[in-house]
Amino acid sequence: MSTREYKQLYLDFDQYIRQGEPDQKVRAEAWRIAIGLQAVDGLKTSDYLQQTAHKNIQGDITIDEARELIKSYYLSKKLLEPDDAEKQEADKVSANIAKILSSNTFDFSAGGIASLHRRIFTGVFKHAGKLRDYDIAKKEWVLEGDSVSYLNWEDLHRALEYDIEQERAFNYSGISQDGMIAHITKFVSGIWQIHPFCEGNTRTTAVFTIQYLRSIGFDIDNDLFANHSWYFRNALVRANYRNAVKGIDYTPIYLERFFRNLLIGEQWDLRNRYLHIHPTTEWMNQPNLSLPTSTPQVPHKYPISWGAVTRNEEALVATIGEDELSVAELLASLGLKDRKNFVALFLHPAINAGFVQPLYPDKPRHPRQKYLLTTKGMMMLQMLHGA
Repeated sequence: MSTREYKQLYLDFDQYIRQGEPDQKVRAEAWRIAIGLQAVDGLKTSDYLQQTAHKNIQGDITIDEARELIKSYYLSKKLLEPDDAEKQEADKVSANIAKILSSNTFDFSAGGIASLHRRIFTGVFKHAGKLRDYDIAKKEWVLEGDSVSYLNWEDLHRALEYDIEQERAFNYSGISQDGMIAHITKFVSGIWQIHPFCEGNTRTTAVFTIQYLRSIGFDIDNDLFANHSWYFRNALVRANYRNAVKGIDYTPIYLERFFRNLLIGEQWDLRNRYLHIHPTTEWMNQPNLSLPTSTPQVPHKYPISWGAVTRNEEALVATIGEDELSVAELLASLGLKDRKNFVALFLHPAINAGFVQPLYPDKPRHPRQKYLLTTKGMMMLQMLHGA
């Protein structure tokens, strides 16, 4: 499925979330998160899964009927496609996660994490719910091919029990906002670093985190897990990586910024290039998009005649690409919520700089108003693709 199709999928679900009945809202949010989390492992769901999800959201079928339809779809499929194995995993796991997130049940224990993994990956992995019995290492792009040091397999259950008990005993009363974010970051990071399963650890950690935050009273914007699941994973990697020879220490700040967006509505720019251990100059400073001062200029890689180009203008040009997109579509694509800030910090500067133009310039409030790139904007897009 193309990027544009994914954008449309999220917008379709958003209609249910904003305008649907309460049950439809719950189901739509669960499906959107479930589908978005598949990006952690580079997976995309099928068109059939999306159609089935919509039937469930509308109330035409139950979640269990949706799961059975997906299972039957792959059992009966005669003409196999090259990516069917990946789509089958993404579809089945999405349906399983959607069921879990539609429920209010939660088992906050080491056994509960194993059970959660089993429920997420039932029908996908033979080892679903079973702790790994060997040590692992994984090459990471953000670490230039190096790996986090994961816990040895003999101590997995003990470590899970210890972290859960420590968190259960923690008292959140009287803690500052910054202290709360730092503590939650440390807890979630520690659970992930244990990496108790052969596969599917990040998706399990994400679902576990959503359930846990709900259980202790947070009403959170789970769209971040849907839209930025790959950032979430790379932030976990950076929080658990240390290399004294290279002069790199544990860096939880990127994960803290994810949780600051999630829990207190900040708007850090959650793009993966900021997380690389050796980012280029233009990606060294991760901006908070909710602050007017956080629209830093990019180094002069564009014609001098263009003047100062901001990262927000770059992000908007890259998002629009060759499409024509509305403000709602742009907000969804960029993972932003505040329309007023978006117009002030992204849209108007890009229009004034000559990169973007409205489809109906003489009717700014046209009900079908959309935005597209100018010739100058297309030049920038070509430069970005060639970078």
